[in-house]
Amino acid sequence: MHDDDTQGDIIRLGSARKTGFLKRWLWRLVLVIVLFALLPYLLLPLYRPTFVHPISVPMFSRLVTVSGYDRQWVAFEDISPVLVQSVMMSEDGQFCNHHGVDWRELQAVAQDAFSGERARGASTIPMQTVKNLFLWNDRSYIRKVAELPLAIAADIVWPKKRIMEIYLNIAQWGPDTFGIEAAAQAEFGISASDLSRRQAALLAVSLPNPDQRRASNPSGLMLKLAARVERLGRASGSYITCLYD
Repeated sequence: MHDDDTQGDIIRLGSARKTGFLKRWLWRLVLVIVLFALLPYLLLPLYRPTFVHPISVPMFSRLVTVSGYDRQWVAFEDISPVLVQSVMMSEDGQFCNHHGVDWRELQAVAQDAFSGERARGASTIPMQTVKNLFLWNDRSYIRKVAELPLAIAADIVWPKKRIMEIYLNIAQWGPDTFGIEAAAQAEFGISASDLSRRQAALLAVSLPNPDQRRASNPSGLMLKLAARVERLGRASGSYITCLYD
């Protein structure tokens, strides 16, 4: 009986050690997940100063794979206002009026989805910015859930002008072209400060599909979309008061 008790104690001790080991690793895993989820919020204030030039997840992935990319950071003041107008009116017309998320547009998209209508985008510029900087690129609900509070936090921490500056410098305009300065040089051979209204509109409408749409070689659809963006841009004065005095 004594030998049986000793053997039982050894088995229980081994089981307890195994359980403790699993608990420790489970807590470590939870801690890593929590820190990973909090990291973007910790980086937001570090990205506020204008001398900081952050890179996006797609840019970082190209560095890891040694495929490289073309990006030339340009200050907001050195970007043609017609480009800013065109991008805002094409991507997020209520940019100056919402606080990171356009809840009215998001609700309209949800209603369309429930009624079986074709899905349309509701991403604001802050949402696209935090997605490019911190998240992955797919249409999963998990990413959207992570994106919403991050966009709100970014709108709190960063001034509107800084949000737009970061967005225009990390947005993808071609397979390996990031940022408006590199895009203007690649498509039209000029600086972002010298873009005309038509060139700006063509660049703006190429953003949703940068791998296939070329601003310097627009399709009929792109020309039609660009003409609309031009009209909206000319009338955008009251919409861009948060960026220009």
